[in-house]
Amino acid sequence: MDLLSAFWTALPALPRTLIAFVAVLGVLVFIHELGHYLAARWRGVRVDVFSIGFGKPILRWTDSRECEWRISWIPLGGFVKLHGQENPAEVTAEQRAAWRPGETFHDKSVGSRAIVVAAGPVANFLLAILLFAGLYMVVGQPVGGTSIGQVMAGSAAERGGLRAGDEIQALDGARVQRFDQVQRYIQPRAGQPVAIRVLRDGAEQTLTVTPEPAGEAPNATGRLGIQGGVGHFERLGPVQAVTAGAAQTWEITTQTLSGIGEMLTGKRSAKELGGPIKIAEISGEAANLGLTPLINLMAVLSVSLGLINLFPIPVLDGGHLMFYAAEAIRGRPLPPKVQELGFRAGFALLIGLFLFASSNDIIEGSIGKWFSRLFG
Repeated sequence: MDLLSAFWTALPALPRTLIAFVAVLGVLVFIHELGHYLAARWRGVRVDVFSIGFGKPILRWTDSRECEWRISWIPLGGFVKLHGQENPAEVTAEQRAAWRPGETFHDKSVGSRAIVVAAGPVANFLLAILLFAGLYMVVGQPVGGTSIGQVMAGSAAERGGLRAGDEIQALDGARVQRFDQVQRYIQPRAGQPVAIRVLRDGAEQTLTVTPEPAGEAPNATGRLGIQGGVGHFERLGPVQAVTAGAAQTWEITTQTLSGIGEMLTGKRSAKELGGPIKIAEISGEAANLGLTPLINLMAVLSVSLGLINLFPIPVLDGGHLMFYAAEAIRGRPLPPKVQELGFRAGFALLIGLFLFASSNDIIEGSIGKWFSRLFG
């Protein structure tokens, strides 16, 4: 282990970041596609290909069920090719003749198809729960992480009456248990009064504090001017750990949806939206800090991957589920032309989001900072 740690530390920053990124994304994609694969097997759908990555395969083999497994050279996703997944109206007579009756995807009921599609995101949520549970059993769950260690002189916190030693209980009535929850709540609320309930000397009291803006409008973030105190970790038993892992997964899901809503309404800057470059940078930073931060990051990203895939955008799993819901209501599939237009629009939207997020990664991330230093 010491030799491995020494080797990892000796690697330059870029290779470390790339290795961490491929490892994190590879695990998340594998679990996502494994969900589709296992659900397909359960519902009697034959799986032709299981691929991690896109493009030309680096490694491939065929199992006893004649499913071809691939590891391809572009590590930005993966896919499971289901037997007969193509639209029956668009395949050739030769392709249709090669289908095995009873094992094709489109032969199955709308309910079975929905199960197969939804199983990928569900697998990501389950992975997040298990990763959090594992951390809570081995490392422990953070406890007492909302105490204030220091209040900066002249800060919004000092003006609002907060003191070192106060333990923050709730923000605008919403309970908080960790200091990062406090940060995430305060950042988008620059200039907005926040009711902060604290525990001081064994008694609760509520103070109104207005976070001061940090940075330039309209992208300023709220800041109280406090530092967190020293928290501790408590190990949980298996049942408690799984319950806490599920609660943490739900909390991240709701926070992500809330953040997206704030971006859409203009309360939060869209520059916070990150793409693959940002994920790679964060993965490298987490890997440098140790295994525990890396596993925690993997759990958070697994929630994000599962949630994003459930968005009702054609091409994504959520878009397919939307079409299946329409089919269940109408009693027949949507017209092929409608589905085709939906998939084209969904693909264009995803490409646009990818380019926008990648530009944020470059301009706001380390690459943009490097160019800024280079050109002054």
